[in-house]
Amino acid sequence: MSYKIKLIKSTFYNEELTKDNLSDFIKKSERLSMGAHCADFEKNFSKWQDRKYSVMFNSGSSANLALVQVLMNLNRLKAGDGVGFSAMTWATNVMPLLTMGLKPFPVDIELDTLNISSKKVTAAYKKFKFKCLFITNLLGYCDDIDGIKKFCKKNGTLFIEDNCEALGSEYKNTKLGNFGLASTFSFFVGHHLSTIEGGMACTDDKEIDSMLRIVRSHGWDRHLSSDEQTGLRERHKVDEFYGQYTFYDIGYNLRPTEIQGFLGTNQLKYLDTMISKRQKNYRQFEKIYSNPDFLRMNTSKLTKNSNFAFPLICKTRALRDKYIEIAKKAAIEIRPIIAGNMANQPLFRKYVKEKFTLPNAEAIQNLGFYFGNNPELTEGDISYLINTFLK
Repeated sequence: MSYKIKLIKSTFYNEELTKDNLSDFIKKSERLSMGAHCADFEKNFSKWQDRKYSVMFNSGSSANLALVQVLMNLNRLKAGDGVGFSAMTWATNVMPLLTMGLKPFPVDIELDTLNISSKKVTAAYKKFKFKCLFITNLLGYCDDIDGIKKFCKKNGTLFIEDNCEALGSEYKNTKLGNFGLASTFSFFVGHHLSTIEGGMACTDDKEIDSMLRIVRSHGWDRHLSSDEQTGLRERHKVDEFYGQYTFYDIGYNLRPTEIQGFLGTNQLKYLDTMISKRQKNYRQFEKIYSNPDFLRMNTSKLTKNSNFAFPLICKTRALRDKYIEIAKKAAIEIRPIIAGNMANQPLFRKYVKEKFTLPNAEAIQNLGFYFGNNPELTEGDISYLINTFLK
């Protein structure tokens, strides 16, 4: 189908110039495997996000995998431990929990934020006593994330964030992705900042940073500082020659390329502009919520709202079906609210036999969809979208 309004318009922001710059970079580069440009992007992203350490990956999903593996490698989690997670999330948040022998427990969300709250976390914890909480800041929103952080600290629960859909959103003037012990980001082409494929894990914990670099590259020490390499090799009695192929812990090959690193730094200079445009678009899209067929999202505590998509939650299933048909006729590209209730997915049902009551996640799955909010939407595009869903 040919869409009048697509989820995204371009692979990159300022695409023509970016492609020209990328072509010049590739022609002149002697090396395209991970190197200095990835390191530069990590440094620049840390500064932008206000985190001490950032480690780039080939995708946001790989960043999720690596972060959970790091917690296992450092013995902060062990097989059999319970991990609470947002019931509305992406599959690659749950897959590492399953493959590493952890026990996943979905936590229901709030209807007006699409995210879990401290109230929902408290109720779930009474039942499941999870050791770790892995939340998803869904579609750029959050609930009372400061309350969740406080709860986790009080109960000795590890707290990590998937911020792949919320790059640039702020809660009470603090960027999402800065509340947990560590957080993950995605630079997939459909998200806020595109390196085509790519991701990042951020933390202020040096031990986690070092292990992320080990897990990213086969389990070896090649991308650690010289002091860290020396310490590892002395502890394990490895000399310099064999140190090149010594594996210290469980790892993978999750490395990005210099192309992705170059694109990251190139697009980062546009990120504040893109976020401002998304927020401006969002404020206009809120006019749609005057239509009584839709539930209004609560953004009262978001001091910056960086959504890459605008959700519409209908009051009934019949209304949802009606507006899906309207979108189709209007040639507006729409999607479900990501994976819906994760406990309904065949993947989850295959490996987890326990049944969970998640009424709000169920409702969002059955009643919701979203259209794209990208920084290249014109005023005409925005008016078209508003008028379509206000009819």
